[in-house]
Amino acid sequence: MEITAQLVKQLRDKTSAGMMDCKRALIESNGDLAAAEEYLRKKGLMDAAKKSSRTAADGLVAVAVSDDKKTAAMVELNSETDFVARNEKFQELAAKMAQVALKTENVLEEKLPDGKSVKEEIDHLISLVGENMSFRRAKKLEVSHGIVSSYVHSAIKPGMGKIGVLVAFEVKNGECSPNKLDEFGRKLAMHIAAANPTYMCSKCVPQEIIEKEKEIVLAQAKEIGKPEDIAQRMAEGRVKKFFEECALLEQIFVIDGKTKIHDLIDAFDKENGCNLRIAAFEKFVLGEGIEKAETNFAEEVASFVK
Repeated sequence: MEITAQLVKQLRDKTSAGMMDCKRALIESNGDLAAAEEYLRKKGLMDAAKKSSRTAADGLVAVAVSDDKKTAAMVELNSETDFVARNEKFQELAAKMAQVALKTENVLEEKLPDGKSVKEEIDHLISLVGENMSFRRAKKLEVSHGIVSSYVHSAIKPGMGKIGVLVAFEVKNGECSPNKLDEFGRKLAMHIAAANPTYMCSKCVPQEIIEKEKEIVLAQAKEIGKPEDIAQRMAEGRVKKFFEECALLEQIFVIDGKTKIHDLIDAFDKENGCNLRIAAFEKFVLGEGIEKAETNFAEEVASFVK
């Protein structure tokens, strides 16, 4: 029997399952709507669809690093509660997804060793656990001459926690002990987790952002009656402070509280005879930017039994 778009839509409207899941169910059921609905129920895909409207703002950030440390990947897998994030199956899935992200950007469609895609594994786990889950994002960093270091804050097990950081180093010339470099990289990743830089260096900050900072300070100076020359010095001071707040190389190393990051790198170069450059960094904060709807306890309990 031909599986038409209208037939797929009909099943989707009835079950709320995904379009591709509905199409697959109809193919498996030879176009029989009742049999296709039963197929979706058996696979847990209807339950997954019903739960997909619930906000998943908890979960885990998971990190995977290749054996040669030249590639590392980080994923965020969300759940509704921290309780599920501590579920062993959820943690296993997050770890598998981080490994998948080392190989491909198309994480959801990648097949796992059991033959299921990552998306199918998520839907299956939703049906088992009873909470909505979602894959939010992934990032991979890779270098040719150097390493990628990582750090996970609030780790509940190795490589898995609430905040993840990757730092990619390129060694431009000379040799450097990979172990020493990784130790240094871990400390710098800890700094990034705490100091939260937005840009690599002051030159990386867009000019319109700098001008906006100046504009704000000049307006404040004018408001309190400061002369133009003093206002300009205030604006310059604010920009310098802004760079120290948001540009990694201009920040003060949080571990010693006195050394700028660019000076820290120079010191490491001299001590180890290498020419080191931070190629890139990435930070994931679990649930960052996700708005979680407020519900009262009775409503929350009711939502779980529907």
